[in-house]
Amino acid sequence: MTAMSSGPASSLRLRFLFAILLWVALGIGGIWYSATRVFIKHIELQYHDELYGHVRELAGLVAVAPDGHIALSRPLSDPRYLEPMSGFYWQVTVDKGDTLRSASMLHGALDDNVAHSPQVIHMVDRGPTGPAITYGFTRLTPDGRVIHYVIATDKRYLDESIAHFTIELSLWLLALAVALIGTGVLAIAFVLKPLNRLGLAVAELRSGRREPLQGPFPTEISPLVDDLNAYIVENQAIIERARVQAGNLAHSLRTPLAVIIDEAEHLAANPATQEPGRNLLHQSEAMAQQIEFHLARARSAAMAKTSGHASPVPSIFLPLLSAMHKLHRDRTYVLHHPPGLSVRVAVDPSDLSELLSILLDNAGKWSRARILVTISTTPTHCTIGIADDGPGMTPEQIDGACAIGVRYDETRPGSGLGLAIARDIAEVYDIAFELVTPPTGGLDARLSIPLAP
Repeated sequence: MTAMSSGPASSLRLRFLFAILLWVALGIGGIWYSATRVFIKHIELQYHDELYGHVRELAGLVAVAPDGHIALSRPLSDPRYLEPMSGFYWQVTVDKGDTLRSASMLHGALDDNVAHSPQVIHMVDRGPTGPAITYGFTRLTPDGRVIHYVIATDKRYLDESIAHFTIELSLWLLALAVALIGTGVLAIAFVLKPLNRLGLAVAELRSGRREPLQGPFPTEISPLVDDLNAYIVENQAIIERARVQAGNLAHSLRTPLAVIIDEAEHLAANPATQEPGRNLLHQSEAMAQQIEFHLARARSAAMAKTSGHASPVPSIFLPLLSAMHKLHRDRTYVLHHPPGLSVRVAVDPSDLSELLSILLDNAGKWSRARILVTISTTPTHCTIGIADDGPGMTPEQIDGACAIGVRYDETRPGSGLGLAIARDIAEVYDIAFELVTPPTGGLDARLSIPLAP
């Protein structure tokens, strides 16, 4: 069974990355908000302290005559109040009397109503060049009239300072976020490196290049590696026991079946019991075929699902061809493949040997003189062809050739199970298997086998 899931939860790397992104977003967002709040509070306090000091300075520089006339003894200490329309303005007004304005205020006026109390009052009011932070307070002249002292600074200066700071802070924090995320990605790669090595080791195990899992692993992963190695050993033991039990079952059934078949042959030879004897003989032979077929199927299915072994090609052919030369002495087996070819296919060696033995033996039985074995490869598959120069098959015969017990020539040795077993082994390992009669005659058995990873 394969565990399947989708979405971020399916990847440990994505989980870590999501956690880092969330942490960076919360951290950077918190820093940005806190820093901007602190800066705004600090710069507003600075502006207010400056204006409070300037309005007090203005009151100290204005001389009030006994008759209520006012005059500025000297300019304010801040030269910006002298620059025309600079955004820094002041104004002193006596009720029903004189009005003094800063040199910077070429037109417009400040609102005297801002200054309506002996206590310094401040607010954002309309100024000559836009909204202004305005401070003001009042005093009395010797004759009892009210003097309004008002000083103002355009609010745009405060807003610009805050905007510039916010932009600069955002850029720096963005760079910091990128650096933190990059560091996080590197950390994820470093932390998950042992898991990647474990995955590669498992892939090598499945392809048959490694057994068992080896290498240094972190303490947290070592128990998993040990359990996997124990599981591998246990599976191999199960496979061996299954093969032994399958062999024992075959041997234990063959003798009773041989006795039954022998008795059936005797009954079929007796005219008095000929008909039931033939029926019994037919059913006994069918039982023997089914036993052989399903034992072979069980062995190949067990190896396909539990073994990670791979088979070397073309070296696996050497012992098989040697045996075929002895079994079919009057036939010639020729192996042809590109020079230096050496690949591994994703099939257990014992099952591939059985599959190839069936096809090589079948070709030897039907060929006249020569069997040609060809091997070629693609990036993903190994293609094997076993072609004989025999009579071949019709399309109808090819369609039924892999059925259990099918024999087209009863005079030749065989049980009718070989091609059925070969087809079943091919299906278990996802091998493309086909029989083709070439235009030149004979029969060509073709296999397309996936390469081991």
